[in-house]
Amino acid sequence: MKTAVRRRARGSAARAAVAGLLLSAAGPVGCGLVSGSPMSDDVRPGTLGRGLPLKGAELTVTSKEFTENIILGQLMGLVFKAAGATVVDKTNIQGSIGAREAVKSGTADGMYEYTGTGWITYLGHERPITDPQKQWEAVRDGDRANGLEWLPQSKLNNTYALALNDAHFKRLGVKTLSDVAELSRKDPGAVTLCAEAEFSARNDGLPGMAKAYGMSIPAGNVKKMTSGVVYTQAAQGTSCTFGEVYTTDGRIKAMGLHVLQDDRHFFPNYNAAPEMNAATMKKYPQIAGLLAPVTKALDNAVAQRLNAKVDVEGQDPHEVAKDWLVEKGFVKDGG
Repeated sequence: MKTAVRRRARGSAARAAVAGLLLSAAGPVGCGLVSGSPMSDDVRPGTLGRGLPLKGAELTVTSKEFTENIILGQLMGLVFKAAGATVVDKTNIQGSIGAREAVKSGTADGMYEYTGTGWITYLGHERPITDPQKQWEAVRDGDRANGLEWLPQSKLNNTYALALNDAHFKRLGVKTLSDVAELSRKDPGAVTLCAEAEFSARNDGLPGMAKAYGMSIPAGNVKKMTSGVVYTQAAQGTSCTFGEVYTTDGRIKAMGLHVLQDDRHFFPNYNAAPEMNAATMKKYPQIAGLLAPVTKALDNAVAQRLNAKVDVEGQDPHEVAKDWLVEKGFVKDGG
């Protein structure tokens, strides 16, 4: 199985556009240049940060360069800021490895990472652990030797899936990937797929999925395209019946797509969890308590909504993160 580094980078035009926007428009409260910029928001404690438990701390947050991870990095930084810390924003680092190395080296103090990426990409395992909690525990235990501390994970699970529009969903009656496999055997022509080129070639993508489920999808039935085009084509339903999607993408709901259940648990779990520098956690153990309620509140529905605000509505990831924290009462805006 190949690593998940490229998958997390997405490579979609939408992600690239967001990254370019951030790099060109980042200011004192922007979403962070790689070199780092101060997070100067006037946020104060809500249900989190009372008593300013991080007063005097100087902390740096980071993230990868795609929308969801940038938002998660902003959530972390804003919570630290409300708790009294001086925060440097180094979100929007290109690639998984660069962001992780920043946390390992202490250049950054923390980020939100995905358990599947930790287990497969960084710790070198080929087979995912089906139980999400056991996979998180294995990643937590395995990464301690690397000077990293994984805090409890969220229900947010950003993994691969197949989706189809409402008309095809009602016409075909498929709800699971096993249903798609059965359809492919009965009527191979009915299963056409729009997918990214990488998904079409990866062992943890189409080839592995087809093998695990016994799907029979002729090569001519697979159309390769960029991620953003996959969503529009799946929504239209003319070029393909099914589209490869990410389960937390905001375009799923915006385009009315139905996500099929991975009933054999083929795809790895990619639950988001804070990945922290161990020395930072030793110095500021109160970080765990500050992030726990935020992480607990994150799930796929929340991620889809926040991601859509950026990818569909064009809002700034930093402001989306702050608005959500204020909405939840975790922090308060203003003096």
